[in-house]
Amino acid sequence: MADLQSTLKLNDGNAIPVLGFGTYELLGKEAYDAVTWALEAGYRHIDSATWYENEKECGQAILDFCKASGTPRSAVYYTTKLKLNEGYEQTLKAIQFSLDECGLGYIDLYLIHGPLGGPDARKECWRAICDAHKESKLKSIGVSCFGIRHLKEILELGLAVPAINQIDLHPFMTRSAIVKFCQEHTIALEAWAPLVRGLRFEHSSIVSLARKYNKEPAHILLRYCLQKGYVAIPKSVSRTRIASNTKLFDFQLEQQEVSDLDALNEELVTDWDPTDCP
Repeated sequence: MADLQSTLKLNDGNAIPVLGFGTYELLGKEAYDAVTWALEAGYRHIDSATWYENEKECGQAILDFCKASGTPRSAVYYTTKLKLNEGYEQTLKAIQFSLDECGLGYIDLYLIHGPLGGPDARKECWRAICDAHKESKLKSIGVSCFGIRHLKEILELGLAVPAINQIDLHPFMTRSAIVKFCQEHTIALEAWAPLVRGLRFEHSSIVSLARKYNKEPAHILLRYCLQKGYVAIPKSVSRTRIASNTKLFDFQLEQQEVSDLDALNEELVTDWDPTDCP
């Protein structure tokens, strides 16, 4: 992970940039501006969702940036997610809706946003996503916030293995059992709350490491994610902070420090946790 353009190879052979830009709770012009600033700062991975109601703004920001900078569309990795698990046909319609909204021609990574809805709904959604994947509308496919039971259901279908499980991961929510299961099945892990939503920036262990490396707490948390082998998608509305969060590739935590951060686990839920839902 030498620089901002570093990637992680997924189980389907595709590569995903290890640092992305999250857009949760960004709407309208704020979403467009933030994505533009992220792309200008060097990010090449934008994470959206139908639930966020900003697919149009994210897609337009990518298209405008590519046109202005001469960057090919293929150089920007775009993720979006299925809002509701309502069966096969509804999932196909949802995928087409996202394609129309973003205007990017295809989606690099499409995820089931969560495991709500029950086993049958999840399975039918996955069947639809696999079929869209075969048609190349979706380059890679995966899930978000899935617990081990949900992942087993998908694997037992005998269809594509999810490329990614996007879930909240940070030193205060290590999810060791889910991480171990995913690693055993070559499912990459992507942290949607790598900065703990700012709740632990003043924790003594984080502050101490930030001082040691002359970095900010956010840098320590993001570096931890990368050294754990996770993809990280921090979010910010500040142009300065968006750029600052890329300054991760000029230092490295010692292995013992990563282990010490693991020991801070307190099962901290920063937003929602459906990993145990039926």
